[in-house]
Order: sequence, then structure tokens, then C-alpha cells
Amino acid sequence: MLTLLFLCSASLGLLAFFEPCTIANHTLFSVNSHRAANNTCYKNLLVLWMSRSLLLVSLFVTAVTFIKPGDFAPALPVIALVTMAAIYIISRYTYIPVPHLHFHKLLPRSSRLPYSIQLGLTLPACTLPLMIIVSGIAVAAESIKLAALAALVFSTLFTLPMVFASLKGLEKNGLVMLNRAALVSPFITAFLLLLLAIYISAPLLNIESSHLENVFNQGSTLGIALSFVAGFVFSFNPVSFASIPVVLAYVTRAHEQKRALLMGSAFVTGMILTHVTLGVAAASGGQWVQSALGRQWGLVLGPVLIIMGLLWSGWLPIRLPWFGLKAGKVSGLSGAFILGIPFSVAVCPFCTPALMVALTSSAAIGSVSYGFSLLFAFALGRSIPILLGAWSMGWFESLGILSRHQKILETLAGITLVMTGLYMLNEYYFII
Repeated sequence: MLTLLFLCSASLGLLAFFEPCTIANHTLFSVNSHRAANNTCYKNLLVLWMSRSLLLVSLFVTAVTFIKPGDFAPALPVIALVTMAAIYIISRYTYIPVPHLHFHKLLPRSSRLPYSIQLGLTLPACTLPLMIIVSGIAVAAESIKLAALAALVFSTLFTLPMVFASLKGLEKNGLVMLNRAALVSPFITAFLLLLLAIYISAPLLNIESSHLENVFNQGSTLGIALSFVAGFVFSFNPVSFASIPVVLAYVTRAHEQKRALLMGSAFVTGMILTHVTLGVAAASGGQWVQSALGRQWGLVLGPVLIIMGLLWSGWLPIRLPWFGLKAGKVSGLSGAFILGIPFSVAVCPFCTPALMVALTSSAAIGSVSYGFSLLFAFALGRSIPILLGAWSMGWFESLGILSRHQKILETLAGITLVMTGLYMLNEYYFII
């Protein structure tokens, strides 16, 4: 729950800036701040962030204080998320008259307040559902401290693009990028809401190991289809999301959507090949398969990712040609493929029970073709969120403005790899 809360508060907070009803006035604020003196620019940004943070902390803490998780039916959050996703898609084509919430009007002499305070104390209509979702997760966590911290994360990521635009300024290419982002953001938001609905609905589906084993042991087409569904559903959890930043770290050097998909496909190919190999080996009577799924992978892959992150960011100046680091063009297809192999069994303890059932069923039936098909379907289901992540990052990378900030992207990609490595060590060996 903690990982889900901060993952959603960070991603949805950043996405809130790019929503159509938000991006226009926030961009105008950034342009005006950029034209002002440095001290005035810094003051405006600080006041905006503080007023927005104070408002969101107050709302999130109030929600946790007065709302209890047991007050709602288990399926209600899933229905709400799917409904919100549909509304975001509809709003892309039809105007929906939902008013902004101007909390600054509750203060005396609100019209005389600085615009930075007025903007900070306004909740735009199209970002309101995102805040409701994060506050809802905070309510489920039943912690006032976590709610306040999640509100600060949301507010900070919401304001971060404005800091960049105010300090660096926005040229013509930057405005074009923001315009494109505003056009596509409702679809991205709807997609993320559907992913969250799938993650929340996984326990409601009651896909238990015993049920999977009964279907898999029949050796039917239904078992292969259910294997795909299990791989897809079980992949939407915070632990397995640790594989996506690794793909995105490769993609941040691609600069074109086609290359991004190649990177993601190479990673996915490594995952699929590993799953299929394990399935065939289990069907052939291999007794070593279950030991290959041990937690020792966390101890191996965690330090590897940390070293890769240091290399990627340039903080550790060692050249490894097969990763294509610091080369003129991206040549890391082989590296992405190789990383996909250990990631198949290392970063998804939530998926491991279903994977173990599939391998056990393959061994019990003893059919190489069925073991191949069962594990191929499972791996294919797990690969969907990775390919979607690679595609979306490739779309952003294809925008020319990002190519001028390559060093920043490389540093962020390196930090992502280091944090993923530390996360894996902590997840498997409980450092913290």
C-alpha cells in the first residue's frame, strides 16, 4: 500500500500539470515568472508550492480523519476508476462543464491576493479526480502522516514542470510539446486509471493458486488463456513495476519511438525466452527449475543495477561496450535482452506463486508443447505493461525539445537504475 500510494501521488501529480484545463494558465504563469526578476520568480514559485501543499495536506488529512475504508463496498473503487477513465476519454471529444474549485475565494479580500496564491488554492476540474484517487489510497492506508506526505509529493510533482519552465523559459518547441501533451494526456490518464483498477481488482478476482492449478492441469486451451490473464493481472503491482524503469532507462537514449519499441521488445524477448525455457525444462522433468526462482536473484541483480546506474549517469567512468554506454548512438539492444533474463524471476514475488503453479502443471502433464504454450502466454501477459511504458516514453523522446537535455535524461535514468537496485535489495533482504 505504501509503494502504491507514493507511486500514484508522484505519477498522477506530474500528470496533473499536463491536463488540458490546467496546462494553459500554469504555462502562462510560468512565462510571466520567467520574464520577472530572479527574486520575484523564486518567490512566486515558492508561494505557489506552499499554498498548494497546504491545501492538499489539509484535504488529504481531513479525508483520512473522517472517512474509513470500511464505509465503501470493495468493488466501489474499481467502478469509480473505470468511470473516471471513461470520463477522461469522453472529455477529449466533448466539453464536460465541471467547475474549478476556487478555495482562495473563502479567504477575505481574495481578489487582492497574489496570483500565485490564487492559483495554488485552485483545484482545476480535470485534475480533481487525480487528487481524489490519491486521497482515496491514503484513506485506505489509514495514516495521517502518510496522507500528508502523499499530498506533499503530489503538490511537488504538480509544481515541478512550472519550476523548469519558469527558470529555463519556453521556446516555440517547448510550447509545441506542451500542446501535444495536453492533447494526449486524457488518454494517458485514462490508461493509468484502468491500470490502477486492474491492480485493485486482482484480489477481487480471487485467482488463487488452487484455482489456477485445477485449470492448468487440464492441459486445455482455457489453461493457456488463463495463464495469459494471470500474467497480465499479476504484473500490475508495485513490485513488478521495478522492471519498467530499467526499460525506460534504455529508452531515454533512443530519441525515437521506433527505437524505444525495439528496446522494450528486446527486454521482453529476454523475459519470454526465460519463461519458455523454464516451462520446457519443467515439462522435460527438470528438477532445477524451482531453485531458479529463489530470492538470491535480488542479491545479484540489485548491485548490477546500481553499477549500471552509476555508469549511465557518468559517475563511474568505465566503458562497457556491450551496453552501449556513452556511445554516439544507442546500441543497448543486447543489454536490454540480457537484463530481461534475470528480471523474469527476480522482480515479481507477487507473480511467483502463479509462475510456480504453471511450472508445476507443466511438469505434471509432461508435455513440452503445453509447457511452452503455458509459460509463453504467462510471459506475454507480463510483458504488456513494459511495452506500453516503452512506447509512451518513446513518444515523449521523439519530441525534439528533449534531445537538448540529454545529460539531464541520462542522469535521471542512472538515478532510476540505482534506486531500482536499492529497492530490489530492500524488497528481498529487508535492509529497511
